[in-house]
Order: sequence, then structure tokens, then C-alpha cells
Amino acid sequence: MTKPYRIAITTGDADGIGSEITAKALSKLGPQKNVKFILWRSKRCPQKHLRMIDSKFHRETVKSWPEVFDLINNNSSEIIDICSSRNAAHWVEVCAKAAMYNHIDAIVTSPLSKTTIVKSGYKEIGHTEIFQKVAKVKNVNMAFLGKSFNVVLATPHVALKDVEKKLTETVIKNTFENAQLLVDQLPAKQRKKPMALVGLNPHAGEKGLIGKFESENLKPILSQIKKKHSVEGPLVPDAAFFEDNWKKYSTYVCLYHDQGLIPFKMIHGQDSGVHLTLGLPFIRTSVDHGTAKNIFGKNKANPNSMIEAVDWAIKLAKRKRNKGL
Repeated sequence: MTKPYRIAITTGDADGIGSEITAKALSKLGPQKNVKFILWRSKRCPQKHLRMIDSKFHRETVKSWPEVFDLINNNSSEIIDICSSRNAAHWVEVCAKAAMYNHIDAIVTSPLSKTTIVKSGYKEIGHTEIFQKVAKVKNVNMAFLGKSFNVVLATPHVALKDVEKKLTETVIKNTFENAQLLVDQLPAKQRKKPMALVGLNPHAGEKGLIGKFESENLKPILSQIKKKHSVEGPLVPDAAFFEDNWKKYSTYVCLYHDQGLIPFKMIHGQDSGVHLTLGLPFIRTSVDHGTAKNIFGKNKANPNSMIEAVDWAIKLAKRKRNKGL
């Protein structure tokens, strides 16, 4: 019998919407053929969220990761429920290590606040940084898949004053290598479209009048990148995300966090959007929104982003196994 795809889902902050969107997503999706879900959640997880899961799955509860191995089987209607007393950041690290050993096929993460991570004793400030540490890789990029357009970020959570010095030739070239990984997963029609690089300065520098980064740095690097990848730009930032442009490009490559995520979240909100981490040796998907602690326990959280994140995790896990990667 075919080995089931093992998809680990972490529910993030105990006082955030992670357990709610996970429960709603699993209730909506139900058992998936040849897929084994492994759920990480807090002891404080509301019982009503567990009842939602129980409406579609038989839940086998354990307290720690080692106990999971005794319960792995091919029954997709059973979900392994890790009721953990450990900090949510620990779940992320354990999942990353399990993925490195091929014990799981993909990781889906719910929102986890940076405060929670730091308070737990980690030096890293986000999921991505924890995954990088475990995988021992440097060149990773945050990517966001949406119904209207896609975004890849060249730099992670970096203060604006530090962005330009972070944008080295190596960083930009590696970003396009990782962006191509995203493009390769898109439908054939979309894969044929060029990537779009968004400029750093207003008016993309206006030929050096509002900054020389584009003319002195980006354009020479782009001339090399275009030998391997289909790219247009640098685009004028304040016009790049006009609706008429969405269908022109396979993805936007943005140079700093808010440049890409302000338009992405304005358009997609919580109704859609999936976060992928590119450059890791394993699959990680996530929702594209935060913990929303202000609506914790109010049954107001929209699960659509989590549904899409789970769907993409399964899809990518199947592609990876079929390709023998």
C-alpha cells in the first residue's frame, strides 16, 4: 500500500485564531485520500474547536512527537492530535527536524507571534528563521500565492533603513532562483508569463533623479538574470499593482516586506492567499495573516487561507514524491 502523505499542522499561539481556522479548515476539507494529518495544539485549545475536527475525523491524542510513530497508519479518517504542553515555537522546530528526516511530507503553520517565539527563548523572530536554522540554509524567500497575483519578497523582516544594503547581487540573484521555483508550480499558462521586479525607489528612481539604486545596481544585475529567466522591470512601485497588470506577470518580485504585502493583503485579505517558504529542503505552507488575538474565541475567523494552505501542502507533497525529489 502507498505510504500516506504526512501533513503536520501547527496551530500557533494558544490565544490566537490558529486552532479556530485549523478546526474549520479540517471540518471543511474532511479526510483526504492517502493523507495523514498530524495536529499540534495547546492544552488550552477550546473544546468547540476539537468538536469541529471530531465531526469529520477520529482523533487519536498523544502528548509528544515520539508517540506519533506508534499511531501512523493508512487510515485517512484518523488524525493524530498532539496535545502539547510545550511552547508553540517548539512545535515548529520539531516539525522542521521531522521534515529533514523525511518523517513528514509537509508542514502547514498557523499564525505565531514573534513575541511568543522570543519569550520561549529562541533567538529567531519568525517561522522562517527557525526553519532556516534547522535546515542550515541561507537563501530562502517568503512567497505569497493569491487568486489575483503572486508575490516573492527579496528581503524578510528588515527595517527600511537596512533594506538597500541587504539587496546585494547575490541576494537578488538567489531571489530569482527561488522565485522560479514558485513559477514552476503554477499552471502552464501562467508559467509562460514573465516575472516582474518592482523598483525600490519612488518612480523606480526616475533615471537617477530619486535614487540611483535602480540604474546602478538593479539594471546591471537584471541584464544577467534575464539570460536565464524571463523578467521585466524594474517597475514603478506605485503603479506596479494596478489591476491591469495582474495578468501580465507570473509573480511580482518585491524588494522589501511591506512593498509586497501591503498590496497583497489589501487585495486578498483573509479570503484567500497562501504563504510558501522558498529555498527550504522541505515543504512549508502557511496562512497569509496574523494571530488576530482580538477575535480569539469569537468564531469570526475566516478559514479560507488555511484551507488553501493545506490544499497546497498536499499538492506540493504529491508533486515532490512523484518527481522523486
